[in-house]
Amino acid sequence: MSLRGARAAWARGWGAGCRRGASDLPRPPPRAVDVAELLRDATVAEERPRAAEARRPPGQCSVLLFPGQGSQLVGMGRGLLRFPRARELYAAARSVLGYDLLELSLHGPQEALDRTAHCQPAVFVASLAAVEKLQHLQPAVIENCVAAAGFSVGEFAALVFAGAMEFTEGLYAVKIRAEAMQAASEAVPSGMLSVLGKPQSKFSFACLEAQEHCKTLGIADPVCEVANYLFPDCRVISGHLEALQFLQKNSSKYHFRRTKMLPVSGGFHTRLMEPALEPLTQVLKSVGVKKPLVSVHSNIDGKRYMHPKHIQKLLVQQVVSPVKWEQTMHAIYERKKGVEFPKTFEVGPGKQLGAILKSCNLQAWKSYQNVEVLADDDGGA
Repeated sequence: MSLRGARAAWARGWGAGCRRGASDLPRPPPRAVDVAELLRDATVAEERPRAAEARRPPGQCSVLLFPGQGSQLVGMGRGLLRFPRARELYAAARSVLGYDLLELSLHGPQEALDRTAHCQPAVFVASLAAVEKLQHLQPAVIENCVAAAGFSVGEFAALVFAGAMEFTEGLYAVKIRAEAMQAASEAVPSGMLSVLGKPQSKFSFACLEAQEHCKTLGIADPVCEVANYLFPDCRVISGHLEALQFLQKNSSKYHFRRTKMLPVSGGFHTRLMEPALEPLTQVLKSVGVKKPLVSVHSNIDGKRYMHPKHIQKLLVQQVVSPVKWEQTMHAIYERKKGVEFPKTFEVGPGKQLGAILKSCNLQAWKSYQNVEVLADDDGGA
């Protein structure tokens, strides 16, 4: 991959017009187009990248991880504003969303930022602005990127970074997704419960008993199921609030060491989100999805996306399916003994994905860094 190619993988959409209703989405400044052509150049000769990748020492390669909903914090973005292209992303986002996302991200209030309709676009834009910071400070990280993955809505940011979607189209799809999920969550009192268990914990059995409890309360079709596989013995369970409260009350029975309600508004990644499927399906039909220029791993099964139609199908399915993050980490970092691990960068607010990586693969985590988005660290990433 050439350095010129590597400076702009995700920004492919910055230069092209958006297909949604001609040009009612903004055309960002042409100088922000660098990073997509970097990866596109690398695919011109198929045999050369394969050979170059084989020669590149694994320890010089990089992996980018994009966080999801729940990582948002008031103040995020402040550490990115001295990078002009990061500011341009927020300016473009204002046109797409119809409100000042940067103002909300910087000053809150937290309750407004936590709303699903707001926090998903906020995390998406902050993550791609963090890529701009990383490209400015450590361009070799972008040039040597071999894989990317995003947690839930973070998968959209990973795909934009990899050139599979244009920025404005990806953001508009996230907007529709977030608004549809917000509406679905308001229809039924539901939530998500983080559970740290033990090897003997029986998550599925616990969910079945919680569903039976809900039926005794008159809930006709109760939902309680594993929504996120984080690391060994740690799951997020999603469903009706009554089911989650039952699990908290009976945590010792199921050998749960710790339970904690997450700051989200609904039972995401379950069939409670089915009303959001049709709006997301329709908006993705209007998005020009392309084959990613670096490997992007799907939340559905941890495998790499291979075809644009595959992307569109699984992004919809993801809304009502568990996020298999633990499996994704194994797929990305599995290697023979003695082979170096790539450098990993968490691009976006928080360090949650780094903490999960540490529990999934301690050796891989030793080469982990996060890109600061809250404060200007004025140094490296």
